[in-house]
Amino acid sequence: MSAPTTGEITVRQCVVRVVRRGGWSWGPDPRGLVQRVLDALPELLAGEFDEYLAGDGPDLEITEPVRLSVRLSALGGGGLVPAGLVVEPVAGSPRGPIPPPVPVAVPPPAGSPAADRGDLVAGAPEPTVAALFEELAVRGELAALLGLLPEETVRTFLSALLAASDGERAGSFIADGDERTGSFLGGSLDGPVGELVAELARRRSLPWPPATRADLAGVLEPPSGADATSPAGGGPAEAVTVSARPVGETRVGSVLPFLLAGPLARTGYLDAIGPALSGVDLFADAPLFAAALAYKVLGAPQRGWRRAPEDDVAAAAFAGLESVPDLTTFARRVAPALPVLDGVLALSLCRGHDPADPLLIAGVDEGLLLVDARGLFPVAWSSTVDGLLPHWEACGRPPVLVRAGPLPPACLRELAAAGVRFITDARPLRDDPLTRLRWRTPLWTTGGVEPRLAADFPGERVDELVRTLFVEHRAVPLAADRALEHSVALAASLALGMIAGQLWGGDSPVLSLTRFADLEATVRFTRDAVRVKIPLGRRHTDLWQGGALTDVPDVVWLGGRTLTFSGG
Repeated sequence: MSAPTTGEITVRQCVVRVVRRGGWSWGPDPRGLVQRVLDALPELLAGEFDEYLAGDGPDLEITEPVRLSVRLSALGGGGLVPAGLVVEPVAGSPRGPIPPPVPVAVPPPAGSPAADRGDLVAGAPEPTVAALFEELAVRGELAALLGLLPEETVRTFLSALLAASDGERAGSFIADGDERTGSFLGGSLDGPVGELVAELARRRSLPWPPATRADLAGVLEPPSGADATSPAGGGPAEAVTVSARPVGETRVGSVLPFLLAGPLARTGYLDAIGPALSGVDLFADAPLFAAALAYKVLGAPQRGWRRAPEDDVAAAAFAGLESVPDLTTFARRVAPALPVLDGVLALSLCRGHDPADPLLIAGVDEGLLLVDARGLFPVAWSSTVDGLLPHWEACGRPPVLVRAGPLPPACLRELAAAGVRFITDARPLRDDPLTRLRWRTPLWTTGGVEPRLAADFPGERVDELVRTLFVEHRAVPLAADRALEHSVALAASLALGMIAGQLWGGDSPVLSLTRFADLEATVRFTRDAVRVKIPLGRRHTDLWQGGALTDVPDVVWLGGRTLTFSGG
């Protein structure tokens, strides 16, 4: 800049760095990011030169072209750059090689016969798990995500990475080369692959990096009793026929599934669906995952399994399908991919959790549900205490409130043995190391917990959350494996809770569910967008003023089309 002695400051070069945090998307309105940066410049410059300025601040005039440099990743920019803006990739980006694209279904050119029918044609690259993990590694968050995953999931996605990156050599790098790993690996353990293998070594308390082939083989060897040859999903693939919805218009009885997309996009969850499914060869079944997510917030099944016709219509429209097939087979096949999606969701919550605020544990489906007690955001579900401990540690090891209910018999004892400090209204068993807390209602504690937390015990509200979203509203009621059920319940609960926070400053996810369950909408499918029109009224006004009706670009199960909202 020039010297400020003349009373004017001329900035000759100004760099504004925009950092994404809390997810892997550019937010609900990526095309408006550049304008928001420009709008913020006067205030930023005033703060930078505050010591030289007096009065009301400077009159800002931008006289040179504004150039935006974006570090490109294989995941794409999510529609970041407006039309006409030149984007320059930054030289020396540490992302490494980008996996080759795989054709997927996208809308055909306007005016073509296929476009008139609403067909999808091959063209856009399929998002890959390698791209997702490379993005995480660059952000320094891959290790944190891996720490939340079960070992079998780490092995599943390690196999997918090796198969995608180097084919036969990656699958047999242990057998070729000399005794020292540094000579024969040839870089196979660089980047995300190396982080996954390092995570396996950490869990088995093996040395890392390995010194010899024998050490590396010990890391990669499946645990005793595991079947290394079993396909993803626990059985052979079974084809499920799905028909994409053509261009046209339909009326849905509930707009609620469509409202989930915006909050999930802001957490990065939407961007992770495609890569996670691609890692287990189920990318083409992304609409089925969307249908399961929709069913979670639609009407509860009648007699435990029968859907109301209007719920089938709404789920099919949200998934971009003519109709939704039976999801039982898909629920079994998709199970290996779900811990990655659950981990992305949990990581966004754990990073923002204040260690002084308590978590809450409730019993669900013969397992345990970990909930952020302040906003009633479910963090994770696990069949065991050990499965929840990584999430508790990622939240900063806060105090815990344990809700009485269908808890596993040894739950309280195992929590105490793991060093978790908690208060519970569940009556302890004979060997549980708890003492009675002096309180107006029966409570017990391990000690080390502020008694005032007992006043914040949201017992009935947690019961309502569990009953409504984890018990009554079943997405796949006939599935024997509840993994998909729990996964979409976690995602739907977070999205509903975020909507409640936007509109009413908090409360419970159940409030959003009951408030908007019967809000109708008209859904129009075009070549490049899915347009949702909501009737004008108080609820539309609440959604619009709360920022819950922003566009959601690049929706994976809609062929990359943009989901838009309007009123009328």
